Amino acid sequence: MAERIYVFKRFERFWHWSQAGLIMFLMLTAFDIHGTYAIFGFEKAVAYHTIAAWSLIGLWVFAIFWHFTTGEWKQYIPTTEKVVAMIHYYSVGIFRNEPHPFKLTQLRKHNPLQRLAYLGIMLFVGPLIWVTGVLYLFYADWAAWGLTKLQLEWVATGHIIGAFMMLAFLIAHVYLTTAGHTPMAHIKAMITGWEEVD
Repeated sequence: MAERIYVFKRFERFWHWSQAGLIMFLMLTAFDIHGTYAIFGFEKAVAYHTIAAWSLIGLWVFAIFWHFTTGEWKQYIPTTEKVVAMIHYYSVGIFRNEPHPFKLTQLRKHNPLQRLAYLGIMLFVGPLIWVTGVLYLFYADWAAWGLTKLQLEWVATGHIIGAFMMLAFLIAHVYLTTAGHTPMAHIKAMITGWEEVD
């Protein structure tokens, strides 16, 4: 029998959807900047990209503060418990209608693979994008900062690598939202806060 539990607090849902919207808008403007298509034009795309990037950084800073003051940071501590079971479930078990090996609770919102993925985004992909993006934005100040040996090409490449890693995460994340007991169950939970669990 399924029961409903309140998993995602109001701020978490706001943070999630705001972050998703900003990341998708950043990707839209980035492809415009690179000339893949022309929606805004180069100058407007750069301006919009910069505004969205600063907005996302501000959101992340506030989210980090929120996670530490509420204790929610503990949800991201990696664990090896059931990692192999989760890999098996996502690669084979889900297609055989096997039971989910992880039981969701208010104190354990993320399964072991989610914890590793989110931690990787927060500790590697996010900082790679932030640092290269800020360096890119303040290219004219490099000499004053003593960064004359830094090459713009490497900074741009790092930024693009980080962006494509974020895109890969986004695609996998959207796909895995359909892996609930119904295809929309996880999306509904991120809208209402309530998750149905067995």
